[in-house]
Amino acid sequence: MGCDGGTIPKRHELVKGPKKVEKVDKNAELAAKWKHCALSQEKLRRPIVSCELGRLYNKDAVIEYLLDKSAERPNTDAVTHIRGTKDIRELNLTDNPEWGGERWNTKGDRYEDIHCGMFICPVVGLEMNGKHRFCYLRTCGCVFSDRALKEVKTEICHKCGDPFQSADVVVLNGTKEEVEKLRENMEERRAKAKTKKSKKSKAAESVSTPSQSKDDAQMDKVQKCSLENGGESSQSDQAGGSGASRLSSAVNGGGPSSVASKRSIQEMEEKSEAFKSIFTTHSSAKRTKDQTSNWVTHTPYHF
Repeated sequence: MGCDGGTIPKRHELVKGPKKVEKVDKNAELAAKWKHCALSQEKLRRPIVSCELGRLYNKDAVIEYLLDKSAERPNTDAVTHIRGTKDIRELNLTDNPEWGGERWNTKGDRYEDIHCGMFICPVVGLEMNGKHRFCYLRTCGCVFSDRALKEVKTEICHKCGDPFQSADVVVLNGTKEEVEKLRENMEERRAKAKTKKSKKSKAAESVSTPSQSKDDAQMDKVQKCSLENGGESSQSDQAGGSGASRLSSAVNGGGPSSVASKRSIQEMEEKSEAFKSIFTTHSSAKRTKDQTSNWVTHTPYHF
C-alpha cells in the first residue's frame, strides 16, 4: 500500500531508527546566562549583582527573594547559598558603545547581531557575550576579561585603583569545575569568619570578667571601711532621713547620744540667739493669732 504516484520514499521515512539526542542551542544558552537573571529569568538591567559563585542577578530580584524566601519562584536552587546582602556584590560594568538597546531594531530592517553584548572589558575591549571569559573583583566589583588580567599583571584594579589579591578574583558564569572551586573557597571564608567571631566573643567575655572582679573588690573594700567606721555612721543613717535631724546631729557633735536624746536646739544654752533664729522653732518664727491664715490655705503655720 502507498508509494504510488511516482513517490520515492527515503529509508528514514520507512525504517524507524533510534531517536537523536536533542542538542541545546549554544547561542540560546549563552544568551540565557549572560543576558538574563539567574533567579527571575528576566533580562538583566542595572543594578546588576553577582554572588560568590559568579552568577548574574538583578538586584531587585535578589532582595525580593531575601525578604520572602517562602514564596514560590523558579530556579530557587541558584540562590540557596545567598544568606543576605553581604553575600552579593554590585558589579561595576562598562557599557558597550555599539549596543543600541533592546528596541533599536523594532522594524526589522537592520542586521541584529545576536552575540553583541551590553557590556565590554574596559582594558581590552572584548564584549561580555559568553564567548570570552570574564571575572570580577570581590573588593570593588569591577568587571574585566580574563585576558586583561593575564596581560596586565598588577595587584591594583585597572578601573578604580583599589588593591586586590588573586583570591578576590571570581569567574563569571564559569564551568562546573570552576563553580566547585568557588564553592569550596566560599565555605572556607565562612568558616574563618565564624572562628573569628567566636574568638572575639571569648575575648569580650575575658575582658568583662576582670572588670567585674575589680568592681567586686572595690565593693568589698567599701563595705570593710564602713564596718570599721562603726556605729556612728550607721546610727546616724538609722536615726532619720530628714535634713533637720541630720543638721541637729551635726551641730551636737554627730554622736549617738545626741540623736537618742532628741534635745531641742532652743534649749541649748551654749548656742547663740543668732544661730537659734535660723530654725522655725524660734520665737521670732512663730506667728500670732492675727497673723495666722485660714485653715483652708496650704501652709497655715499654726504654732
